[in-house]
Amino acid sequence: MSSVHLNNIVKRFGAVTAVHSTSLEIPEGAFVTLLGPSGCGKTTNLRMIAGLLDPTEGEILIGGKRVNDVPIHKRNLGLVFQNYALFPHKTVADNVAFGLKYRDVPSDDIATKVQDALELVQLPDVGDRYPKELSGGQQQRIALARAIVIEPDVLLLDEPLSALDANLREDMRVELKRIQERIGVTTVFVTHDQSEALAMSDQIVVMSDGRVEQVGAPEEVYNTPASEFVANFLGASNILAARCTRRGPEGVDIEAPTFGKLTVPAEKAPNLGSEGPAKLVIRAEKLLVSRDEAPEGVLSVPATIEAVDYQGQAVRYFVRADDTQLQAINMIDQHPFATGDAINLHLRPIDCAALPGD
Repeated sequence: MSSVHLNNIVKRFGAVTAVHSTSLEIPEGAFVTLLGPSGCGKTTNLRMIAGLLDPTEGEILIGGKRVNDVPIHKRNLGLVFQNYALFPHKTVADNVAFGLKYRDVPSDDIATKVQDALELVQLPDVGDRYPKELSGGQQQRIALARAIVIEPDVLLLDEPLSALDANLREDMRVELKRIQERIGVTTVFVTHDQSEALAMSDQIVVMSDGRVEQVGAPEEVYNTPASEFVANFLGASNILAARCTRRGPEGVDIEAPTFGKLTVPAEKAPNLGSEGPAKLVIRAEKLLVSRDEAPEGVLSVPATIEAVDYQGQAVRYFVRADDTQLQAINMIDQHPFATGDAINLHLRPIDCAALPGD
């Protein structure tokens, strides 16, 4: 296992800067996800770590050693790509053994290591088959077995689950995290899927337009977004123009449309000053749609349901309170409210976050 450091990395393609000055520290043994929309620079960073691209500026260190000039085959990295890149004319065992044969591992040891890797991914009996004889999920596991059999210092995963259907993706992300924890390898995972990042990561690096927006544990970036982009990209958020009137040791006083005066916990508004423009961030699942009166300490405002997005166990409501349209995602037992229903919106101030305003 090795840590990975990016020190002021820049990548340009002609006149286009794909990655602006980026510094990251990926701890040894951690599962770190680069998360963001297409074109944000996450895969470019991964490919520079792998040695598939050279940085224009800055340096990359793996295990404390500078690797800018070290070719990919000498970096001892495990790679899994979106399309798996399995050799169709080779058996599963030969696919898994591919990296070992180029490391001069004795043939007897190769057979043992291949079988151990297949057992780790829970496919011990498919060594004689060919990739076309396997399902997509099985092929994904074989690609993972090929990456980990060489005992890499770092495992690099470029959207490896994106080709799978929704149910299989959920199963595989649990399995992938289990394997990573079992072998303890430092892992860099690239995805645009927020649920994958939140479920699997020790640390999330949110990127936008070639820049790092925020780095932190999943619960940190979700509950305390550092920017409006992070708040919108991870989950569904209501962001209201507001005003900060006072900052104290315990909380920040905010005046917001529809909800009036409320106090946001200080730790959920770390970048907000004592007075001035602010943005109130309300996660959609923190707004409760109800016909009941609010309990003590909970804000309540009347609203009308304008649209209903039924999702099975949950439903997303688009509601209007005064002149403000909001969205609320609630779990339901039976039937959702209907368009046109008059309801109350309940909100606990401790569930809100706040950002500096424009």
